[in-house]
Amino acid sequence: MIERHRNPELPRNQKNYITQVILKVASRCNLNCSYCYVFNMADSTWKDRPPLMPDEVFEAALQRTLEQCQVTRQDTILLAFHGGEPCLLGPERFDAWCRRARAVLSDTVQVNFGMQTNGTLLNARWVQILRKHRVSVGLSMDGPKDIHDSVRQTHSQQGSYDQVERGLKLLQRAEIPYGVGCVIPLGADPLRVHAHFLDLGCKQVTYLMPHYTHDTIDPIRQRYGPTPCADFLIPIFDKWWFEGTMDFQINNLKDVARVIMGGQSHSEAIGNGPPQYVFIEADGEMEGLDNLRACGNGMARIKLNVRNSTFFDLLRTETMHAQAIFEGMPLSAICQNCKESQTCAGGHLAHRYSTARGFDNPSVWCPDLLRLFTHVRARMDVSFEETHHLRETRAANSAPAPPSTLIHYS
Repeated sequence: MIERHRNPELPRNQKNYITQVILKVASRCNLNCSYCYVFNMADSTWKDRPPLMPDEVFEAALQRTLEQCQVTRQDTILLAFHGGEPCLLGPERFDAWCRRARAVLSDTVQVNFGMQTNGTLLNARWVQILRKHRVSVGLSMDGPKDIHDSVRQTHSQQGSYDQVERGLKLLQRAEIPYGVGCVIPLGADPLRVHAHFLDLGCKQVTYLMPHYTHDTIDPIRQRYGPTPCADFLIPIFDKWWFEGTMDFQINNLKDVARVIMGGQSHSEAIGNGPPQYVFIEADGEMEGLDNLRACGNGMARIKLNVRNSTFFDLLRTETMHAQAIFEGMPLSAICQNCKESQTCAGGHLAHRYSTARGFDNPSVWCPDLLRLFTHVRARMDVSFEETHHLRETRAANSAPAPPSTLIHYS
């Protein structure tokens, strides 16, 4: 039963509304990736949720989305299908849900669709449906076969590379817009990994820093050294900077360059901008920052459900989730005195966590971020003072920053 909320009160600050509704349509996955923060880290709440989102929960999510858009009169809304693995939903049900979403929302707001998938279940029928609804796809792939298969395996410990490559080629042949999310394989040859994506004909890649907290990072530093992410990213940046073309996008490195030039990051991992999204789990429960599962059991929970709560209820909750979604989190005391406090801005929130101090820490990847920013500044020949001046100028003259994009790599 969906509780109807007519004419909800408009928040005083109208910028505080959801721009991305991320639907966790499957709370299970056909892969068992070693680094997955949903299934293989500190959280186990997925075990209590239905494997697939029921129709009534999807309908409730549409109702909440409609209620908000009627009030805010925003131009667009993104419905992103996530998991687990969203392709477990099946192409026919996915097709029906996209048609239903347009029927409910299109008279009020422009609806765009996205999907984050491991790619193993894509086939001709899926491609047909993705093209029909103009779905943008995020595909998880971690480099060449030996690297990918060492971490992204099935539940029977078989590698998934061949199936993912097949799915990627299907997307390419169908000219479906897609980008690749690659979790940085610490210790691997960065130029070999990067060349692999170029050889596959990819046009857009994001290299993602793995999810660790201050409680779990020490063995990683002992094995890979003090700055393994920077060791990986800097050679790729140099090759991109000196030899590449802007036809090939490296989203996280572009964000670093963008904020150095005084612009706004398009990612939640850089810049601490408010992402303005909400996750809806398979049972209808809303979550603000689902990757906080890497920090502790139940830390992603808000205890609101789309069956009986609106997105404005999320805004009104006195939780860190509301602050993080709509405002951005305060920096740690250490970060406030850093010259990159307004560019790096503390890095990814989940990477700041410790049981001793909560989120009042720099990122576990702080040395990597500082080394990367220093290197990119030198290549671009942009000083801290120039960044500050550009930022002030753009703040006075530009439109609000776009919401952060999200890549979910379970």
